[in-house]
Amino acid sequence: MLPSSFQTRGPDRWTDAVLRGARDESASAGRMTLGVLPGEGIGPEVIGAALKVLGTVGSATGLAFDLRTGGAIGREAETASGRTLTEDVAEFCAGIFATGGAVLSGPGGGRFVYDLRRRFDLYCKISPLRPLDALAHAGRLKVSAVAGTDILILRENVGGVYQGEWEERPDPAEGRLCEHRFRYGERQVRRLLDAAAGIAARRRGQLAVVVKEGGIPGISALWRELGKETASRAGVEVTFPDVDLIAYRLIQDSRAFDVIAAPNLFGDILADLGAVLLGSRGLSFSGNFSEAGAAVYQTNHGSARDLEGLDRANPIGQILSLAMALRETFGLGREAGWVEAGVTEVLRHGFRTFDIAEEGTTLVGTAEMGERIAAAVARQAGGAPE
Repeated sequence: MLPSSFQTRGPDRWTDAVLRGARDESASAGRMTLGVLPGEGIGPEVIGAALKVLGTVGSATGLAFDLRTGGAIGREAETASGRTLTEDVAEFCAGIFATGGAVLSGPGGGRFVYDLRRRFDLYCKISPLRPLDALAHAGRLKVSAVAGTDILILRENVGGVYQGEWEERPDPAEGRLCEHRFRYGERQVRRLLDAAAGIAARRRGQLAVVVKEGGIPGISALWRELGKETASRAGVEVTFPDVDLIAYRLIQDSRAFDVIAAPNLFGDILADLGAVLLGSRGLSFSGNFSEAGAAVYQTNHGSARDLEGLDRANPIGQILSLAMALRETFGLGREAGWVEAGVTEVLRHGFRTFDIAEEGTTLVGTAEMGERIAAAVARQAGGAPE
């Protein structure tokens, strides 16, 4: 039995509502291919902890994971090649997706994530916000304010501000003039809302579609109109909060929300803000999905270069992104549950990285946290007592 913070409502896989057409698992039968992009900053450290956990899953089950490692991404790649997403890395990812596999990515700066999402049409990003009971007193918020929170934020990834066009030119009146143009099309919005409503219908039946009526009236009207249509077809309740209001209510009354669907910029901000409910950005994670089933799993935090090489970074978000990959791409719900339960076991026994440390707990580093979670996963798999 999973700890309450990880019990899910509805279908085993959220991506059942994200994909278009039947899920094709023939390519990933037998060896399961996981492409790894270690990333920069703390990326290699937290990825290393996640792979230690994966090794335990493989040992416990006899499952064969085909691990393949790609090249540099983000600022590191840009320094060497001038591009944060190199053609070599793009081809590496394409090869992984062709096998029915997924990519586990560490953080990469600059335009890397935006270009990767556009290259592979990873239109839907799912960020779960489910605070862990074991960390009820570790965050900044009162226990009563976050207990029972269970939110999914679905962010549209390939339109909006982040995927627009921009330029800078001299202007006689302004000096330097920077312009940015962006758009949303009906097809783009509809497919994200279809996925969000489909997931909501299998959960608590509540969908919040984020807009900014006065600030971006045209795009907001599009999201509102399509949101009404989609919610009606799916049989779910729908509301249309302005982004500033939902940012406030996300912290003030998080239990009021079930599934939140948002344009690119709004979804980015809300998912980061939602990490306050979890207790640390180091606990936040997500998956990015295409209609055809390509998937990239990541944390929602950056490279944290100030922590690089210090063995201080929290690897739990990266480990939970691995659990998400096991469930969503590979259909390994039982094994994903072991990982999630292993995380909870270690936290319940009082082991903490610095960002979630409390009085009376034991401070450990990145590597030790990964090792302890891997050992806990082995116990979960073997049915041994804690």
